[in-house]
Amino acid sequence: MSLLRLLTLAAVQLAWIIPASAFAGACPESLDHHKRPLTGQEPVHLCDVMHDKVVLVVNTASKCAYTPQYDGLEKLYQRYRERGLLVVGFPSNDFAGQEPGSEKQIQDFCRLTYGVQFPMFEKVHVKGDSIDPFYDYLARQTGESPRWNFHKYLLDRDGRVVASFPSQVKPDDRRLVGMIEDLL
Repeated sequence: MSLLRLLTLAAVQLAWIIPASAFAGACPESLDHHKRPLTGQEPVHLCDVMHDKVVLVVNTASKCAYTPQYDGLEKLYQRYRERGLLVVGFPSNDFAGQEPGSEKQIQDFCRLTYGVQFPMFEKVHVKGDSIDPFYDYLARQTGESPRWNFHKYLLDRDGRVVASFPSQVKPDDRRLVGMIEDLL
């Protein structure tokens, strides 16, 4: 193996070992979590994915009355992603078993049914004793835990949680869109 190839491999491996905070200042507590992309093998540090972005975090489900919001979330992502919006989905089966599928089934459903291109992460618990630490942080910051699927948390470019929206608030709601535009 050539020296150049060895150095390249070492650099790639080092990038996964060194935390994001070592590259660009301290990682905010809200983003200091590792999450695995949906059907992925290796967790990623949320600072690496969400740093300097306005982020809309949504707990999703495939068999819910709010499932058509996937379409609106994707449209929102496509409309504002070049300006710095990142929509991220976290499937959860916490509400009436409305996300029973495997991660591969969830991914296929989202892409084939709604054309979802925004990042989707591993299936998590968003309430209860097994709550995911990322969702626990979001709930503590806002004083609001998801009461159902498609609850939305909005984070600014510094990782501060600035708003929480219940499931009934659609992705094209003018209050939500207005806040996103103000943050962008």
